[in-house]
Amino acid sequence: MRIKRENTAGLVIDFQERLYPFIHDNDTLTKNTVRLIQGLKALGLDIIVTEQYSKGLGNTIKPVQDALGDYKHIEKMSFSCCGSDDVCSVLKRSGKKNVVICGIESHVCVLQTVIDLIGLGYQPVLVEDCVSSRNPNDKRIAIERMRQEGAIVTTYESVLFEMCEVSGNEMFKAISKIVK
Repeated sequence: MRIKRENTAGLVIDFQERLYPFIHDNDTLTKNTVRLIQGLKALGLDIIVTEQYSKGLGNTIKPVQDALGDYKHIEKMSFSCCGSDDVCSVLKRSGKKNVVICGIESHVCVLQTVIDLIGLGYQPVLVEDCVSSRNPNDKRIAIERMRQEGAIVTTYESVLFEMCEVSGNEMFKAISKIVK
């Protein structure tokens, strides 16, 4: 199945200040996620941003905020983004079927969101190099489970070029500049 930009939305899950310092290899995760978000924006995709109990876990980290630009997050209490009526409503109104996912933690909020999205008829596209957990083994097992459940697992560069489709146009030039 090809991932087409016209049928795809982005979902940025819980990149929050108080948890982020404890996430495995968070410097690489930040760099990759910023590139993914810049690419999704260059391709014209709608991006949904969530924060899990921001009063306790803080707001979205600054580099991700900067990459997003003008955005409004959706506050949630459930681990799954699909436990939020607001997230489900935005997705439903978008009419998109593919959901490109980045976020933390892989084995909690990301995993539960992926499983619920599949149950609701969406196709989650998990960007492996843009998700993480505190413990690398938790991430590894969660990715195995998400793949078994039916998620497409990819990398940020691969999915951006897949949605770009051809070279030689302005989108291709923008994506090439982002990933270099």
